[in-house]
Formats: sequence, C-alpha cells, structure tokens
Amino acid sequence: MKKLFTYSLVTPVILLAAMFLASCGGDKPAADEDAAAVKTQTPVTITTIDQNPMADYVDLNATSAFLQKNYVKANANGYIQSANIKLGQFVSKGMLLFTIKTKEAQAIGNSINILDTTFKFSGVNRLKAAMHGYVTQLSHQVGDYVADGEQLAVVNDESSFAFVMQLPYEYRQLVKLGQDIPLTLPDGEKLTGRVASMMPAVDTLAQTQGVVLKINSSHAIPENLTARARLVKTAKSNTASLPKSAVLANETQTEFWVMKLIKDTLAVKVPVKKGIETTDRVEIVSPQFTPTDRIIVTGNYGLSDTAKVKIVKQ
Repeated sequence: MKKLFTYSLVTPVILLAAMFLASCGGDKPAADEDAAAVKTQTPVTITTIDQNPMADYVDLNATSAFLQKNYVKANANGYIQSANIKLGQFVSKGMLLFTIKTKEAQAIGNSINILDTTFKFSGVNRLKAAMHGYVTQLSHQVGDYVADGEQLAVVNDESSFAFVMQLPYEYRQLVKLGQDIPLTLPDGEKLTGRVASMMPAVDTLAQTQGVVLKINSSHAIPENLTARARLVKTAKSNTASLPKSAVLANETQTEFWVMKLIKDTLAVKVPVKKGIETTDRVEIVSPQFTPTDRIIVTGNYGLSDTAKVKIVKQ
C-alpha cells in the first residue's frame, strides 16, 4: 500500500511539468514566424500620380555655315602691289583689299607721265570688298604675279550666316517656315533659330533635308559648329505621369506595369499603358490612378505580385 501511494503522488507532478514545457515550446514557433515575416518585407519608397504638362522631343544636329561666299579675283594681268587683309580678318563693305599694278604699267613705269603730265597714268587697279564678312582664304601675297580672273581671296558673307539643321524627312510636318526652334551650342549657350528656308533636295543615304535657321547673336559664331536643335513631337498641357523608375517592363519591352501599395504592406502588380516619355517621367495612359494611390518608386525591381513590403522614408 505504501508503494502505490508514492506513484500516485509523483504522476500529477510529471504531468504538470510536461504541460508547462509543451506550452512554452508552442510559443517559440509563433515568434519565429513573426520574425521571418518581418525579414521578408522589402523596404520601399512610394510616390503618387502627378498631373503636369509634358512634351515629347526629338533632338537633331544643326551646323553653322556661311551660305554665300565672295571670291575676290584679279581684274587684270599684273603684280600685287599691296594686300591689306589677313586670314580670319573681318572686312567691311567697300574696304580696300588689294592693289594690282598691270604688267604693262610695270614695264613702262612713268614713261607716259613724263611724256604727258596731264595723262596721269598709274596702271594700278584697286579691289574692294563687296560685302561684310571674314577672310577665310588668302591665296597670294605682295609681289605675286596674277592672271586676269585668278582667285586672290575668299570672303564669307556675314549676312548669309545660318545654322543648317538636318531634318529626317519623316519629321517634315514638324517644321514650318517662320517657326522658332531652340538651339543649344556645345558650351551650353542657348539661341533661337527661325526657319528661313528649306533645301530643295535630300541626302541620298541619310534621307535628311537641310533646313536653314537664321539667328540673332551678340557675338561671332565660327563656321562648322554643331548645335543641338530640339523639335516638339507631341505636347500635352495636363497629363498623368510617374517617375521612370516606378514603371517596370519585361525583357522585350512589350509589357509594362507598376507596383501599387495596398494596406501599407502589400504590393500588387498593375499593368499600365505608357504614353509620352521624357528624361525622368513617363505618361500613364491607362489605368487612371487617383491622387491617393500609392505607387512604389524604389525597391520595386524583382517584386512579385502580392509581395510583402515595408515603407521607408526617402
């Protein structure tokens, strides 16, 4: 009887200890699950839809050029007696460029004047500039013998200076006579070019048409300088847009989507249709998001549909 009593006293104690250990062990997996759930949340930042004007541009090259050149030529056979210009010099209309003494005058000297003082024969011809411009080529110097009609120098016509924009023919509807087109020079200076004319031919290989842009500049611009001309392809006064980083795409760029935030911790995939694109924003044609819709802008790459996320401050 004494032995039976001892077993009956120990058994309840063992059962209570087992229940206590079981209850403690049951709480540990639940805590581990909560910790794992926190670790699987991807940190993200969010943005909202924006309503602003947007425009789609195309940038083209425009090269500076003097469209008209004045070829200074000898008007008689003779020797260059003086040359009053240098390469790169600006000359004004009517400025004396060269004097040429004919070979006959060089041969006989002042013999005729000695015989008849009233004749006043010099045999010297004076060549003057026909227009304002810059001397871009100088072919002879003082003392050279030149033939009648031989080229002495080339002077660019200052009034003919313009930028020639190479316009792909498919964009011809974007340009009209008298239209103002912004130009950006390599040093960042911005000018406005006005469409003065269009060349009557296109380049055979590139299929581009030359468009002449006249400018007003406070300083001289060198020839053959390449500027960037910007044409507006499409413009909208008020359209919905998102940052480019918020819009994701597949490898073939045929499908686009955004990750929309629901209930602060859930990101769902929403297919979208794009419109105009700028350097940093994309127009969202559909669906129509509300100003309160939250779109993930960073941390969205590689997220699956209904992924767990956590909002962090930007």
